[in-house]
Amino acid sequence: MRLVIARCSVDYAGRLTAHLPSAPRLILVKADGSVSIHADDRAYKPLNWMSPPCSLKEGDGDVWTVENKGGEKLIITLEEIIHDSSHELGVDPGLIKDGVEAHLQELLADRIETLGEGYSLIRREYPTAIGPVDILCRDADGQTVAVEIKRRGEIDGVEQLTRYLELLNRDPHLAPVKGIFAAQEIKPQARVLATDRGMSCVVLDYNALRGIEDDKLRLF
Repeated sequence: MRLVIARCSVDYAGRLTAHLPSAPRLILVKADGSVSIHADDRAYKPLNWMSPPCSLKEGDGDVWTVENKGGEKLIITLEEIIHDSSHELGVDPGLIKDGVEAHLQELLADRIETLGEGYSLIRREYPTAIGPVDILCRDADGQTVAVEIKRRGEIDGVEQLTRYLELLNRDPHLAPVKGIFAAQEIKPQARVLATDRGMSCVVLDYNALRGIEDDKLRLF
């Protein structure tokens, strides 16, 4: 990972246009090729970013051009570099789930047909370069499905599943891969974002999966 703190301005040119005026910012260049620009007052959310696959060209005059395969560009004009360092972080082991999430994953994998008639399990904890996908399975039509399981479904879980789908869909043996966001409770904002990105949302009944009540999964 490369960390650059610099006074810079940023212009995005694509389906829309956007401009960030000159200010001190943090630029993250990750090993997966992604580039994101951060301020000091926005928690984890970047001001602007380019997801992989994309290319970074450092041109003359301290102008960086980040371009994705769709031709969208992020143009970063560096006025003053305050800090520039690179660090090898290695492969991240991924988020360690709490007991309920781990048990939900185990139960759903054992009873994968509750997602729909004809569903079949490929494997739990399917490995990727950015961490394991909770469940990888196939639907009745043979399409690959990635399932992200949370106890409480929020926007960060949808973003996590989005990153997995972007990566899995690069594999011709798996693509096209669709996503299911599954949780005991799904926040309205997370549901809206997931639906907008073409994912299905499943509310999990923990007791039902354990066989304490009738088997019920509500698919919305």
